[in-house]
Formats: sequence, C-alpha cells, structure tokens
Amino acid sequence: MTLSPPLPIIASRRPVRVSFEFFPPKTDKMMQSLWEAIQRLEPLGPQFVSVTYGAGGTTRERTHETVVRIARETGLKPAAHLTCVGHTRGEVDDIARRYWDEGIRHIVALRGDAPEGARYEPHPGGYPYAADLVEGLKRIADFEISVAAYPETHPDAPSAGFDLDNLKRKIDAGATRAITQYFFEADTYRHFLERCDAAGIGVPIVPGILPVTNFTQVQKFSAACGASVPAWMAEMFQGLDDDPETRRLVAATVAAEQCRALAADGVEDFHFYTLNRADLAYAICHILGVRGKKM
Repeated sequence: MTLSPPLPIIASRRPVRVSFEFFPPKTDKMMQSLWEAIQRLEPLGPQFVSVTYGAGGTTRERTHETVVRIARETGLKPAAHLTCVGHTRGEVDDIARRYWDEGIRHIVALRGDAPEGARYEPHPGGYPYAADLVEGLKRIADFEISVAAYPETHPDAPSAGFDLDNLKRKIDAGATRAITQYFFEADTYRHFLERCDAAGIGVPIVPGILPVTNFTQVQKFSAACGASVPAWMAEMFQGLDDDPETRRLVAATVAAEQCRALAADGVEDFHFYTLNRADLAYAICHILGVRGKKM
C-alpha cells in the first residue's frame, strides 16, 4: 500500500463526531490507566463513550460500576454494553432497569461471546439473540440502542446474507444505530454500506476504528472475529516488534489515513476502540479536526 498525500477534507468537510469504547479494568492500576484515558478524551466532546461486557457476561458488575462512575464523575454520556449470553431474561431485565434508574439511557445490545473455547448456545431462559434483546429492552424503557454490524460477516453466521438479515432484524426491533466491527480497508466499509442500503437499513452505520499498536495480537484476534488483515499492513509493521515508539507512529498514520479516506466519502461519525489508551485516538481526532475544549 502506498500512502496517498493528504486528502482535501480538513477545510471543506462537515464536522466529524466521535465516540470511544473502553473495557472495565481488572486491577487498581488498570483503573488508573482507564481514568487517565477518559480524562484525556473527555475534552473532545464525544457523542458517547461505551463500556464493554466480557465474554460469557464475566464483567457484569465491573461494567456497571465503570458506567455509573463515568455518569457521576464526568460530563460524558456513557453507554453500557449488555449481552444475552449467560443470563436469564429476568436477570438481563433487572440489569437494564438498574441502568435506567442510574440515568443511563444508552445500551449497546449484543448477543455476546461464549467463554473462550466454547460454542455459543442461547441460555434456556434468556434472550436467544441480539434482536430479541433489543425488543426486550424497548419493552422496559425507551433506551437509545446501538447494535453491532459486521462488514466482513460474523464468524458464526452461515452466510453474508444471513448476517445482513440479522442486522435488519435488530434495527426493526428498535435499534437506532449500528457500530461496525473494525476493518482496515475503506472499500470494505463502502461495499457494506451498499449492501445495507439495498436491504433497506436506514440507520447510521458507524465505522469502528482500531488503531493497531500490537500487530501480532491483532492478527490473532482478527482470525477469531473474521476481520481481514491486509498484506500491506503486515509490511508496514514488519521489523517493529522491539520498537514501540515507531509502532505507535505507524499505527497513528495508518488509522488516520483510513479515517481521512472515510471522511472524504462523507462519513461523519467514527467509533474508536481505544483499548483504554487515549494517545492514538486523541491524535487521530486532532487530524480529523476534532479539537479538545478546556475543561
């Protein structure tokens, strides 16, 4: 891949909106790192920040505590991830009501992943899939609901058509936004939007952006989640295993170029998978014209 010269989007494009995703910390040190990232990114005025839910529902309480703390101690609008896996409908409904009572109005509704090494099976008394969860949440309260979309098809889906039909079911059930799995080629997103348009999916499809700092780790994760890693990207990170500073510079360049290409297409919303680090997301936002305000 040859990086192109700067695209003429900074002066003429419409304002860009961003959101950030975090995961709940396991230790006090990780909590400190998370909070430093939140404080660094808060002045950018994101639409919302989301907090993930572990495979098999393993981080339920830590997710809840993190979301509530963000709501109480910052000016940010937090969105809580909520999954079907491992819970009865009653348990999920109780969690949703707790969020509503705490003033949390935005849920990212997901099927969820089974524990590592296991195959997903719907809980006998739970919501089977994300579309069912969206419908259940809407019965509880008028949540804003985001759902997941897979430009390269969910690895458990029998076909791309089946996967797109599933996204349509989630939207028809009441979701108002879809956030994509990360991808690295702008054409992947463009083609997915065309398919969504043809399927009558009219809600915003927000691209999920993952700045890559550990290329080997991303290769392994991408193989599991069905995201393609292009050959040019491997070449970009080749020989940098022991050079973290250069890796960060390359990561920022690659992700910024991806975002600029999407913005040139008219994309106005970006969702960043931060991995609880602020540096790369902050730099990319700056390039896109999203500038911090003094707090």
